[in-house]
Amino acid sequence: CPASLTAPLAFTMLQQTHVSKGSSVFWGNASLDGQLSHLLEGLNVTQVLPLEPPDIWARRQQDVTTYLSYFGQLVKLFSKERPIDYTQSLGCHLGCRLFPNGTTHSFYEVTLNGTAFLTFHVPNATWERRWPGRDPVATFAERELMKYPKTTQDLQHFLNTTCVGILRAQSARTGKQSSRSHAPLVLGLILGTFALLGMSMGIFLCTGGSC
Repeated sequence: CPASLTAPLAFTMLQQTHVSKGSSVFWGNASLDGQLSHLLEGLNVTQVLPLEPPDIWARRQQDVTTYLSYFGQLVKLFSKERPIDYTQSLGCHLGCRLFPNGTTHSFYEVTLNGTAFLTFHVPNATWERRWPGRDPVATFAERELMKYPKTTQDLQHFLNTTCVGILRAQSARTGKQSSRSHAPLVLGLILGTFALLGMSMGIFLCTGGSC
């Protein structure tokens, strides 16, 4: 819904990955201040709002397509090693909010088959398990995601600095915004798929009880 004068400005991203019999299906979207800005369907990501010049956007599209293709290939490899005959659904919900008093809140939540799985604690860049019980898959995924700067410090910077910066620019605008402030939007999609990589490794490698 469009933001009101008293509601916080928000930039949010939703991403779902369905994995079944070695195949991966992707979909998602991004919205800025209540307006759909990007759409992800399969391996194709499009900008609904003309936020970037065609040449720059074409390069970003290729980056996302390449990464998702790489992700899908890894899933096929894992599936051959340890077949799973049921569907896994991984979801990411991330973004930030800018409140009228100037305070901000950033978040990154992950679900597995509709149940809370992992949460990224933005202030200290750490992943926390939300899966019920002491599940080895969640433990493995948490450990993997903590290994890489791209899923810790880089993700923290994106949520605390880049994302909030986009909202501050949106709040202060007097006319048309420059495309530069919107350029990092697709970065969120790439970071989201990178985080899913660690979780998919946990799901496939931990099947059968050995991580």
